[in-house]
Amino acid sequence: MHTETASIEVKEPLDVVTFGEAMLLLVADQLGPLEAVMTFHKRTAGAETNVAIGLSRLGLRVGWASRLGTDSMGRYLLAAMKAEGIDCSHVVCIAAQKTGFQFKGRVDNGGDPTVESHRSGSASSHMGEADIDQDWLVSARHLHATGVFAGVSNSTLVAAIKSMDLMRLAGRSISFDPNLRPTLWRTPEHMRASINDLASRADWVLPGLDEGRFLTGLNSPQDIATFYRQAGAALVVVKLGSDGAYFDGPSGQGFVPGFAVDSVVDTVGAGDGFAVGVISALLEGLSVPQAVKRGAYIGACAVQVLGDSEGLPHREQLTRAGF
Repeated sequence: MHTETASIEVKEPLDVVTFGEAMLLLVADQLGPLEAVMTFHKRTAGAETNVAIGLSRLGLRVGWASRLGTDSMGRYLLAAMKAEGIDCSHVVCIAAQKTGFQFKGRVDNGGDPTVESHRSGSASSHMGEADIDQDWLVSARHLHATGVFAGVSNSTLVAAIKSMDLMRLAGRSISFDPNLRPTLWRTPEHMRASINDLASRADWVLPGLDEGRFLTGLNSPQDIATFYRQAGAALVVVKLGSDGAYFDGPSGQGFVPGFAVDSVVDTVGAGDGFAVGVISALLEGLSVPQAVKRGAYIGACAVQVLGDSEGLPHREQLTRAGF
């Protein structure tokens, strides 16, 4: 099996690492069902890579571990991540395996666009414990994990658990976004049990309200937060969409309002943007309310443009906005 390892020089220790699948995203240029659309434009997709891009744009040193094919899609994705300043030294490109891709529709009513994924058997689905470089992993001060990578295959679930356990043993902080993708899991029950197990290994848990209701069987943000606090999380932030978020942490509980936007263009990636805000602020030593407010702001930025990561701000924009 022919493999290639992509690398960039890392001059300073990493702030954040993440494991996850990047996919080529083909975004429709016209409204209507995907089968009727004739032209698309290329973007990147992936919950973990969206967060990696957002954190890197804010000046954090971010490492991403993954597998890609050596096909044109893999080359495109690797070049895009390197261009964002992300450490790709633990991205392995394998000629015998393929890169996953997605089609995404276009909407004009503020709703969720249609997303059609083609990832079965992708290079990333073959990742496992062997893809974890423990020294590289624990050299970072934070791990961001999601339910997407864990759900891609049985071996990625094992890798997700192992990476979280290693970081916890090393005394590093861990954030976890459930990011539910039901089609990736054998059954809803398996998804619920696995996601809640992963959440119990994290310090900061970031569910959406509907996700939290499914995962816990509870209804209110307060009860959902209490569920994960009792499971071991130091901080739980329940995302409430345009209504903002509810937080429950060691310093107390509260609501942070959302940010009004003139037009919702594309909702995909809003939760990843929210995670970027919370993680970056907490790693900078800001308070939980400040972190949640930054998360709400970046989430609002994300929904105003096409593409999963195009709306994520650079540090200059964040500073101008007062964050």
